[in-house]
Amino acid sequence: MGIDYSLIRLKNAAFYAYHGVMSGEQTLGGKFEVDVELYCDFTPAAETDHLKETVDYERVYGFIEKIVTGRKYYLVETVARTIAKELLKEFSKVERVVVRVRKRSAPIKGVIDYVEAEFSESRS
Repeated sequence: MGIDYSLIRLKNAAFYAYHGVMSGEQTLGGKFEVDVELYCDFTPAAETDHLKETVDYERVYGFIEKIVTGRKYYLVETVARTIAKELLKEFSKVERVVVRVRKRSAPIKGVIDYVEAEFSESRS
């Protein structure tokens, strides 16, 4: 029988960044929102009440911030995939990650709330 994984969510982390295909998007920038689901076994942390036994979500936030604001990407799809893959590399307790990146100011000829890309990645 396998391990039952628990879930840690970071919802609606907001960053100002310069992603987009249009030159204005990469010059003026815009607000990007990120949701992350981290699947891990945090039973030891729940039992001991020690941070070292789980995923430090302040570190996760800072890690995401560096990715989102560290360079320019054309696509939110690339941002989502990069975050997912790098989180698995950096945080060994995480077995699976789901990342959603939202762009509210997408230059689309139409009325929408936002564009969102979702990427899921597992260790196994």
